[in-house]
This record gives sequence, structure tokens and C-alpha cells, in this order.
Amino acid sequence: MEKRKLGQIEVSAIGMGCMGLSHGYGVIPEHEYSVEAIRKAFANGCTFFDTAEVYGHQQQYPGHNEELVGEALEPVRGQVVIATKITITNEELEQEGDVEAIIRRHLAASLKRLRTRYVDLYYWHRVNRHVPVEKVAAVMKKLIDEGLIRGWGLSQVEVDTIERAQRVCPLSAVQNLYNMLERDCEKRVIPYCLAHGLVLVPFSPVASGYLSGKVQSESQFETVDDVRSWVPQMRQENLDGNRPVLALIEALAAKKDATPAQISMAWMLKKAPHIVPIPGSKNQERILENLGAADVALTDEEFETLDAALDTLDVHGHRGIVEFME
Repeated sequence: MEKRKLGQIEVSAIGMGCMGLSHGYGVIPEHEYSVEAIRKAFANGCTFFDTAEVYGHQQQYPGHNEELVGEALEPVRGQVVIATKITITNEELEQEGDVEAIIRRHLAASLKRLRTRYVDLYYWHRVNRHVPVEKVAAVMKKLIDEGLIRGWGLSQVEVDTIERAQRVCPLSAVQNLYNMLERDCEKRVIPYCLAHGLVLVPFSPVASGYLSGKVQSESQFETVDDVRSWVPQMRQENLDGNRPVLALIEALAAKKDATPAQISMAWMLKKAPHIVPIPGSKNQERILENLGAADVALTDEEFETLDAALDTLDVHGHRGIVEFME
């Protein structure tokens, strides 16, 4: 698979968001199936795996997803890039107060679950407005200097927050919501990242599955831990309202002998060289389909025609890219 750079870290052009194996899309798979899914992704060219310490607390326990990733990738640790995220709660701030001590405690637990001596990319998972981003950046700088992390990033932020962090410790990546139905990043974040050598890592690049064409108006989402029950685009009126977007990519998919999901990611890969999407799924077949988007090459004409057509369509169910801890 084509490679892209997270600072000095080389990754596959498409990564794997591992969240769905522990959280977010209904009842989770069996342990062995999940470990096998991650290993199959690696065997099919994926070298970038994304997790977080909180993934799993709804159905299992915090750290469940990190444990899956650690077990699956331990045999090939030197050949992969692992990203995880820290969440800083108000409760621990009140009880402990020391931000550096809190971050170090969280990181030590993540390292143990991931079965590794270092994390390649360590995100702050939604900014907590009770903690200055500059303070977190200063700790991240120490962790990089000590070799405990190779780089760091922010999740679900705008440029003003990114700039404040950059002044203290340069970021490697920004992980934001970005897809054909959520294009806020194109206004400021993508140009800023391109100008400053940061990578944009879009989560939900297939819009929670909508752009795969497999979510229909009559689709029923699972009652257990399914984010699609509250994601704005999954409301009935928005499922119907966004059909023109889906029809557009379905037409191109038929022409390219690809799936709509693959077209939606091929579009963002063509958009800029510093974009590395991390589609997620709990289904092995879907995971491999998503990785196959790296093999779908859009010509300049196809991309420009698609991009121009998207600009003319109204999008329903806007969520936005900024979300704080609260």
C-alpha cells in the first residue's frame, strides 16, 4: 500500500480505526475474531492502527480495545504504527491536580495494555477546557524527549487550539471528523496542516457507514452501544436528504469497479497528500474493503468533477468538528 508521513513516521495511506471491535457499532465480536481482524488488516498492507484507552467501557471495561490491539500486533510491533488517546477527566483533576502525573499514569497503563515500550502517536482525546492545551503540550514534549512517545496529536479541534499547542510542542497529527458530509476541515484545518507539516487523520471517513450505501432509510441500528443512534446524519430525514450525495458516488463507483465506500476515501486521498483516513468496522470483510480504497485511483478529471458536484449539493445533519470533553 502507498505510504504517507506523520511527521517522520511512515504509515500506510489508509489506517484501521479499531474502536468498533470494542465500542460504537452494537454488540462487539468475539475476542478471537477481533484479534484476527487486526492481523488480517496488517496482512493486507495496513501499518497504522488507531485505538484509545476509553474504548470498551460500555460493554467491557476501559482499555479493552488497547488490549486487543496489543495482543494482535505484538508479533509485528516493529512494523506497525500504533496511535492511542488519553482522556483527562474533571474528577481526576480535582483529586490529583498534577496534569503531568495524570498523563504519565494514563500512558503507563496504555503501554502495558498495548504490550509496547512506546506509543507512536499519543492524542489528547477531546480537549478538557479545564486544562490549558499548553500544559498538555509541555508534558508531551517531555514524553517525546524520553522516548515514551514518538509524536503527539489533538482530536476534534479547530486551528486556534492547534496553534496554541504548536507553540509549545509541534504536533504530528490532528484527528478530526472529515468526510463528504462533514467538510468543515477544508476551511482552515487542512490548509493549516498542509502549511505546517501536520497530517489530518479523518475518523468516520465513510460517515458512520452511510457513504457505503449499505445504510437505508429503513435500517434499524442496534440498541446496545451504537453511535449511529445519535449521529445527526443517521436521522430519518437526513438519511433521505443526503441521497443525492450517495447517488453521485455510486455512479462513479460503478464506473471504477469499486464500492461507494472506496470512492469516498479515494476522494480524500486525492484531496491532499497529508490526509490518512482511519475507517473503522467490526466486520472483517468491511475492514478489508475499506483498505482496498488505496487501490482506487481517481484521475484529475474524475476528482475535479466529483469535487465540483459535491459543492453543489446540500448536506443534511451537520455535526461539526469541535467537541470538548464536556
